[in-house]
Amino acid sequence: MVDTVSGYAGGRTKNPDYKSVSAGGTGHLEVVKVTFDPEVVSYRQLVDYFWRTVNPTDAGGQFCDRGESYQTAIFAQDEAQKKAAEESKAALEASKVLKWPVVTPVRVETQFWPAEDYHQNYYQVNSLKYKYYRYGCGRDARLKELWGDTAGKFAGS
Repeated sequence: MVDTVSGYAGGRTKNPDYKSVSAGGTGHLEVVKVTFDPEVVSYRQLVDYFWRTVNPTDAGGQFCDRGESYQTAIFAQDEAQKKAAEESKAALEASKVLKWPVVTPVRVETQFWPAEDYHQNYYQVNSLKYKYYRYGCGRDARLKELWGDTAGKFAGS
């Protein structure tokens, strides 16, 4: 990984902020823009890893975060990325690892809007609050239920 930036994408409004996005109605999702070195890790590897960090079977949000802004999606920058993401999704579905259908869509990238400074690296800056949130929402337990020992890990690791 070279860089990650928290932000918003996929919506209809310009210059969204956390308050408007989390209230709903903007069409934006909370996203992370990942800049990576393809000499080190491929886009497909990142997508395969992504699946194991979310619940791709939940169309209503993620864990205790509910609503449109918390839905999962993969935003592809070009046709090659779109194809790789769709192939990864098809392989996941064919594997029958998950008990429910994968509802995470592969979408064409739209305008990315960086989130406010206080959202950047939140898990590091507010580590205690973030750990409490993860535990309180049952995120890790649900990921373990979905993915077993591969939860949060690169495929094959």
